[in-house]
Amino acid sequence: INGAPLDVDGNGFISKVTPAGEVQAKFIAGGVDGVVLNAPKGLVVVNGKIHVVDIDRVRTFDSTTGAPEGEIVIKGATFLNDIAVAPDGSFYVSDSGLNKDFSSNGSDAIYKIEGGKVRKVLASKKLGGPNGVLAATGGTWVATFGSGELYWVSDAGKQEHVQKLPKGANDGIVLTTDGRTLVSSWEGSSVFVGSTGKDFVEEISGVESPADIGYDAKRNRLLIPLFKKDSVVLQTLDAADGTASETKAPAKP
Repeated sequence: INGAPLDVDGNGFISKVTPAGEVQAKFIAGGVDGVVLNAPKGLVVVNGKIHVVDIDRVRTFDSTTGAPEGEIVIKGATFLNDIAVAPDGSFYVSDSGLNKDFSSNGSDAIYKIEGGKVRKVLASKKLGGPNGVLAATGGTWVATFGSGELYWVSDAGKQEHVQKLPKGANDGIVLTTDGRTLVSSWEGSSVFVGSTGKDFVEEISGVESPADIGYDAKRNRLLIPLFKKDSVVLQTLDAADGTASETKAPAKP
């Protein structure tokens, strides 16, 4: 983001972190080589393309060269926060509906992008500040920053299977290869593990401001950006017992 989350300042950037913890801080940088980035947040890499949300649009870049390849504006969105790809190749995007002071502005919504076209799946204050999205066939799971919930939003626009998580201010959500769901929580300074419809418990503790987590399926490793510390925690998971080892990689330019 490199500034405030809603500032149209042109100085946002995307970093690349290797499995060994080496950092290329400004792999893609606003204002360089024709790149426009203001406050990028959630991203997903699909078929050699990086798709990243940036306030009110989704921008696309080549994942090898970093070259910009277009954008899709989401009309009415104010605080796009995460993006996830479904098995059919469509994308789900969350709008947390927040003002600059992180108060609610009521634009909470889940959008779907299919074939380059945007559809508002569901918009409601009852969405509780949707943040992390985990797409699946027919809809997406959503972790909320405002209400501390996990729920399903179907393509039919229904909010279902709502459950409270142990702590609130939830950010990222991923699914591991062994079927566990992991959700990061700012309030808990933790990452919780469980499965939808069942209890979640603390899996990783002591991670301040854990933001949009990622999952390395090849190494069964969780990547946890610490929003307020400009660092990324690389946490290897053990399918039976939880965490196994930890290294830290600074993400400052």
